[in-house]
Amino acid sequence: MKRILIANRGEVVLRILRTAREMGIETIAMYSEQDKSMEYLKWADKRVQIGPPQPAKSYLNVDAIVSVAINWKANAIHPGYGFLSENPVLALRCEENGIAFIGPPSTILRTIGNKSRTKEVAKSLGIPIIPGSYGPVADVDSALSISGNLGMPIIIKSLYGGGGRGMKVAYNEEQLITQFASVSSEANAAFGRPDVYLEHYISSPRHLEVQVLADHYRHIKILGDRECSIQRRHQKIIEEAPIPNIDETARDNLWTWSRKLMESIGFRGLGTVEFLMDQKGNIFFLEINGRLQVEHPVTEMITGIDMVREQILVAAGAGIDTKPPGVTGHAIECRINAEDPSRNFMPTTGIIRQLRLPGGPGVRVDTHLFVGCEISSFYDPLIVKLVSHHSTRTPAIRRMSRMLDETIIQGLSTNKEFLADILRNKHFLDAKGDTSLVTQVLGK
Repeated sequence: MKRILIANRGEVVLRILRTAREMGIETIAMYSEQDKSMEYLKWADKRVQIGPPQPAKSYLNVDAIVSVAINWKANAIHPGYGFLSENPVLALRCEENGIAFIGPPSTILRTIGNKSRTKEVAKSLGIPIIPGSYGPVADVDSALSISGNLGMPIIIKSLYGGGGRGMKVAYNEEQLITQFASVSSEANAAFGRPDVYLEHYISSPRHLEVQVLADHYRHIKILGDRECSIQRRHQKIIEEAPIPNIDETARDNLWTWSRKLMESIGFRGLGTVEFLMDQKGNIFFLEINGRLQVEHPVTEMITGIDMVREQILVAAGAGIDTKPPGVTGHAIECRINAEDPSRNFMPTTGIIRQLRLPGGPGVRVDTHLFVGCEISSFYDPLIVKLVSHHSTRTPAIRRMSRMLDETIIQGLSTNKEFLADILRNKHFLDAKGDTSLVTQVLGK
């Protein structure tokens, strides 16, 4: 693997560039017209404009991306996360053109992209799943009929969705009728498929996940677990590793079930198996993601494993050892977004006028920001990831609080102070947070 095209934008491009450079691999960074002034582009060996600012015409344009890879003689594509990272069409086009896709094969992406299919696999393995439609729901009338059996509340989800998008909760039939059309429309816009399915909604669960690596030889390695319960509108904003406040029997179940699922579907690459835990401690399989996760740095901090490097090696055909990694300490990640908490977290835009980022022991900062950087409305509002690492959870929280205090970003509004408020919340400090914690902090 001599030359990689990075089919993405923002901080994940810089993340991949750094590892590729250390591995002696040439890189091609693509960019939209909007991103032509991004500083991270200068660290790539080659740069090529992919299209106009609109994602559909640039970062989501499969034909253009494959054409760039062919013309610039890239023998691999790394899709990062978001955009086309779990798109089986891009993976298939890579396979057809002899380009290594740094991710699962197209057949696996199709399997895990169909949420109902993976739930069927989990059910066949005896892994608990959330009661639901177990397949696409054709229309509102069908949804109403199914909801009668499941019981309210109901969560409506995009069948091919991910990243917390394409889902809404209905607490009664009237809301179900309204939300059904809304989710279907959002799913079609975000994922190109309007199909939706239903699940009984678990109120205030914990969101837990297991990181898995698998190679061509069906070797599977568990890289650890994470707590991702602190979310706003189904979008994660604080993550940590390992999962705190969980008994070892539950942790063993998470790891065992994840291994069984990945073995059953023949997974290859870096993937995440996600679960929900209800208020009684019952755990249910949620979904499988076949890509690098935004929150991967917390796992890297406690294991010392470069997961982008592992992705590249597996895609190149290397085998992995199955020995569990050693885990040292505790890590926490906070996502700083360009958004205004005082205006219902509306995304904000602007030019970065001043930037100061934290440092010191046990500190990691993943960002593509620089003074003069323009944050536009075309892309995801995530602009900085702060990661703290310490011997145990409490000092890791204190370190993160210090990091947030040191961080200065002027030129637009961010959620930095809101993140600091969460870190001071008693439920969070006691490791008793769940997906409703943000609402509690907001006082709503």
